[in-house]
Amino acid sequence: MADRGASALSLPDDWPAHPEPILALNRMGSFDWDLDSGLFHMDAQAHEVFDLRPEEYDGRPESLATRVPRAESSRLDALVAQAMKDGSENYGTYFRLRRRDGTLRWTHTQGYIRRDETGRPRRIIGILRDATDEIAEIEARREQAAQNEVRRRQTNVVQVATAALAHARTVDDVIHVLKDTHGITRLGATSLVMGLVEAGRIRLVSDGPDNSFVPGTRITRIDEPYPMSEAVRTLSPRFIESPEEFAERYPVLWPDITHLQVTSAAYLPLIAQARPIGAMGLLYSDRRGFSPEDRDLIVALGSSIAQSLQRAMLYEQEMDLAEGLQQAMLPRTIPSVPGSDVAVRYRAATIGGSLGRDIGGDWYDLIPLPGGRVGAVIGDVQGHDTHAAAVMGQLRIVLRAYAAEGHTPATVMARASVFLHELDTDRFATCLYAEADMATGVVQVVRAGHIDPLVRHGDGTCRRIPVEGGLPLGLSAEFGRLDYPVGTIELDPGNTLLLCTDGLVEQPGADLDDGMQALAAHVATGPEDVRELADRLIHEAEERGGDDDVALLLLRRRGLDTPQSGGRLQQHVAPGDPEALTEARRMIRAAVRAWGAADHADEIELVADELITNALMHTEGSAVVTLRVLTGTDRRLRVEVEDSSSALPRRREAGASGVSGRGLLLVEVLGDVWGVEARGGGKCVWSEFVVPHREP
Repeated sequence: MADRGASALSLPDDWPAHPEPILALNRMGSFDWDLDSGLFHMDAQAHEVFDLRPEEYDGRPESLATRVPRAESSRLDALVAQAMKDGSENYGTYFRLRRRDGTLRWTHTQGYIRRDETGRPRRIIGILRDATDEIAEIEARREQAAQNEVRRRQTNVVQVATAALAHARTVDDVIHVLKDTHGITRLGATSLVMGLVEAGRIRLVSDGPDNSFVPGTRITRIDEPYPMSEAVRTLSPRFIESPEEFAERYPVLWPDITHLQVTSAAYLPLIAQARPIGAMGLLYSDRRGFSPEDRDLIVALGSSIAQSLQRAMLYEQEMDLAEGLQQAMLPRTIPSVPGSDVAVRYRAATIGGSLGRDIGGDWYDLIPLPGGRVGAVIGDVQGHDTHAAAVMGQLRIVLRAYAAEGHTPATVMARASVFLHELDTDRFATCLYAEADMATGVVQVVRAGHIDPLVRHGDGTCRRIPVEGGLPLGLSAEFGRLDYPVGTIELDPGNTLLLCTDGLVEQPGADLDDGMQALAAHVATGPEDVRELADRLIHEAEERGGDDDVALLLLRRRGLDTPQSGGRLQQHVAPGDPEALTEARRMIRAAVRAWGAADHADEIELVADELITNALMHTEGSAVVTLRVLTGTDRRLRVEVEDSSSALPRRREAGASGVSGRGLLLVEVLGDVWGVEARGGGKCVWSEFVVPHREP
């Protein structure tokens, strides 16, 4: 044990050390405050902290008043009194003191309160140290933290604005994002102005807050003395750090914006692909000057805005071209239909809520047909792009051509499907074709994958009309299923036929049947006038939004001014069947007399006989005779003879001894008007007679 003790490390003679040297080495002084006597003893290091010589201090706290400012002294007294009152064992605080040269230095003190057995404070011992460097470091950290927080907020604003700008589709969308509460105003800017470069000029698209527009600046030249013009001209930002600088640099503009209380401003050129496309100005009313970090941040934001603005401008150009293409593909005018009211509407799809519109392949058409009939078409080509619009235009044209040729509704749809299948496209289309005779109210409907039509009755009720349908156009030809069933609807006077695309019916998360029921309810409660009803339905679609476009066609059969005095009769006459020919003559004679046109019975019977005879003699098939009443401005009887030959009738001179060649001459002389219409693979020769209204 002795050996181990002898070999142990020897300790210094003054160990353990007294606290004064330790405190002195750490530039700390100590004090001992006798609360009974009031004496406040300080060691040499404490004197140095207070910048006092020993002979300048008499040991009383009041003598330190020359070093401790009054406000700091009052705060220290209150702190010590509160600590003694509430039973605390210690206290500590920072305070300032004035050194011999008059400068203020930060000091830290910490005291320990000693009490007797009754708890009464008797003595305070503590330490003092100069804390100027410490406070400076703390302030530097605080300032750095504040700057980091500001930079973080600014960076967050840039990130949020950039993310929002990624969804902006139009120039208005870009401006809206920047003016939004989560946009550029978070950087402290009071207002935003923006202009686009067009043909050597700057066109203002955002002029800041209300009552801030400067007359004469809507369109300015790039060489004019304005900050945006200068930013575009020099391709560099312009930072204005004070009102005085603004007034000096831009004396033309400054007088018109003094009421905005602008204290500083930043104008940036918006550059995309190395060329200026616009300029942006940020106006501030609560700051002066820009730090290097502020400038870098604003310039970076300007670059992001320029990219978004360029995308928006390209999108608007494409939309203008696409909408022009689509409008060119849709009918420019809608023909009037005797005895009917017509309304058509088209609404482009809204993509991303209220951030723009897109185009699609929805279309409508109204086709005049022979015999006073009309073909109503509604359709939707798959997709929302210019290709869909182009396909729609081609499909609309060929469908109109097939219908005008006189083909039956089923044939029109089948041929349109074959055309789309043979077209160089992968798109298909849904379609509904309705061939309506508004004189009789009979409507033949063919449906190719489209939604059913609706009929609103004269009493205001509305119902969906189920129509058996076939496959969409293009698909039916691909799968060899070109049979399209034909449904029949009868429109009474006052009834309205409604055809629409699914954009008017479908709602996110809702069933199609529910959408059809909701549409029927809206139609039932809507105005009677078809134009007002169409406006209301489109307005509701606008408010609902949606990512599909809408086409709408309304066809209302008006009530007759006079009672309908007849109808429609038809007779089939086969070649070599004299009985059928005799029966057709008998039918015509009886119908003409029953319809109150007995005065014209001979002329009508003779014209019909000539048309039937021509059809049987000059074609190889049978003839179909139709007699009908047409109502309108005049009451007319119409005789139609239809055959399967496409060869048109020709007028010939019979000669003095000829036995044929006078048929068409008789038709022209006896009838008020006559003509020939294509009917699918054949033709229809017709003649009309104007007859007065008489009771049958």
